[in-house]
Amino acid sequence: MAGQRPEAVWVEKYRPTSLKDMVGQEAILPLLRSYAEKRSMPHLLFAGPPGSGKTTAAIALARDLFGEDWRSSFRELNASDERGIDTVRTTIKQYARTSPLSDVGFKILFLDEADNLTSEAQASLRRLMERYSGSCRFILSCNYSSRIIDPIQSRCAVFRFRAYSPDAVRAQVKRVATAEGKKVSPEAMEVILTASGGDMRRATNLLQLAGTHTDSISGETIKEYATIPLRREVEGMFTAALLGNFREARDRLFALFVERGASGEDILRAIHTYLPEIPDNVLSAREKVRLLEYLGEVDFRLAQGASDRIQLEAVLAHVAAGPTQGT
Repeated sequence: MAGQRPEAVWVEKYRPTSLKDMVGQEAILPLLRSYAEKRSMPHLLFAGPPGSGKTTAAIALARDLFGEDWRSSFRELNASDERGIDTVRTTIKQYARTSPLSDVGFKILFLDEADNLTSEAQASLRRLMERYSGSCRFILSCNYSSRIIDPIQSRCAVFRFRAYSPDAVRAQVKRVATAEGKKVSPEAMEVILTASGGDMRRATNLLQLAGTHTDSISGETIKEYATIPLRREVEGMFTAALLGNFREARDRLFALFVERGASGEDILRAIHTYLPEIPDNVLSAREKVRLLEYLGEVDFRLAQGASDRIQLEAVLAHVAAGPTQGT
């Protein structure tokens, strides 16, 4: 219908507005709540996988600190878009040096994906954190804290976020589904938990995609939208390779790429999760160790831009020939 407003993104619609509303991360939230209660905080570094609540925690902390007018004392930048030293020297410096408007005494600059900043930009950022700490506190968010230089880490309280537990994801999915009038079958819930892998954002997006055209969400409906390989499919592919049937394993791999739209990283991650659960009489502990070492090499090659299909075919060929061959 012309003029009809698009449906809100559920991730944003149901994002907790206070630290008290957040679930999971039990080791982190009490400390953040104490900062809000005392209206004082150091620079913070949030490290953890995508969808583990880092951005939500930063915004909720700002809301609890500054109240309804939190936006005037909070600014969010994404370092993957603006990663050079010029951004630090202009945009970030200009914001950090201005006086805070609230009675808290400081404002917050949230720098998402800070591990994408160049080393020169991080060095410049470290100097700004020192110089303007009285008027601005920094919250840096990253997937890999090892990519943040030590001088910055030493100036921050470091919080390591973990992927959400299945119980936490299940509780949030049920809450969103109930609010939207959707019924999620037990099979659909299990598929969501498997597909999300502890990523709350992915779980919520998957629920919204599947619930766009139906109020009763089944496992098959979720599978249509899940773009990562499901456990059963990976098991079938890997079992064929273990039995020495490389052609069948390769056909199953291509089906994951073409029919499911899975990426090489997704498939490799699923293999990594499945591998330890293979019985020792099928694959010995020593063979599992050798394979894990090989998977690590393949993961590095994929990160460097190697072909997904060639690398995953190589994994299957390695398994079909015998996991300890050539090691």
